Amino acid sequence: MKPIPTPETLPYWNAAKQGRLEIQHCDDCGKFFFYPGIFCRHCLSGQVRWKQVSGKAKLLSYVINHRPIPGNEGASPIIALVELAEGPRMMTNIVGVAPQPENLALDMDLVVDFVQRDDISLPVFSPR
Repeated sequence: MKPIPTPETLPYWNAAKQGRLEIQHCDDCGKFFFYPGIFCRHCLSGQVRWKQVSGKAKLLSYVINHRPIPGNEGASPIIALVELAEGPRMMTNIVGVAPQPENLALDMDLVVDFVQRDDISLPVFSPR
């Protein structure tokens, strides 16, 4: 199962295809936010634009999924909530580490990477 881009999320997916993590930034309050929308979730301003972020994050929480969703058998079984250095949180997969709790310390430093799934480039994170 792969994500289906919408008009609101298309810039996110286009940046990912080029190996960049971009999220929305509000020009009025100066805050980043994720999940994409047409208004800032902090101040409700419509003055939002896409900006490239550092790709650095910290691990907040995770689960190790031992039963993959049909069609996602090749995906990392580590499903995680990460907090980007710029503040927003996002769901992702952790790669580059064996799926065992002893390898997944909360607050560990992570960095973005991208994996190809069909014609979509998905942001994933690995230990830094």
